[in-house]
Amino acid sequence: MQDHPMRKIRIEKVTIHFSAGSDQAKLQKGIEMFKMLFNKVPVKTHAKRRIQGWGLRPGLAIGLKLTFRGNEAKEVLKRLLAAKNNQISTDAFDKEGNFAIGIKEYIDVPGAKYMPELGTMGFEVNVSLERPGFRVKRRRIRSSNVPKHHRITPEEAKEFLKKEFNVKIVEKNE
Repeated sequence: MQDHPMRKIRIEKVTIHFSAGSDQAKLQKGIEMFKMLFNKVPVKTHAKRRIQGWGLRPGLAIGLKLTFRGNEAKEVLKRLLAAKNNQISTDAFDKEGNFAIGIKEYIDVPGAKYMPELGTMGFEVNVSLERPGFRVKRRRIRSSNVPKHHRITPEEAKEFLKKEFNVKIVEKNE
């Protein structure tokens, strides 16, 4: 049976996060790491409330993020999956079919060179999957929920990754 074009799964976006907390020197190192790995300047994320024990105050830059969409997202995801040996744990998937992986050290990413001034740092990768028609939840006028039968299940997301990226799904962190 042929798949209907509206049932085809695609990558909506790949978001990469790096957290530095209140350490501004670590934040600068994170910016250099992202420039070296992805040739892009990341966006700073800021604290929303005061947490005195952690040294946070509203407006303080505490992290970085990069977002990739379209073909660029696909290429970046291939590199990041190679850093994880094309293996993802079943625990990485949420009920909507999206998944997240952690890269413990940036030097695991293919093409990355060790920079002594950076040391060893890692980051998180979140991947959002969608089908055609998911725009109804984001549009400005008459936005609505995506029907339950059109949402992506974790099993469908795993099959998509196996087929598109040759990823092996492992039960627990091995």
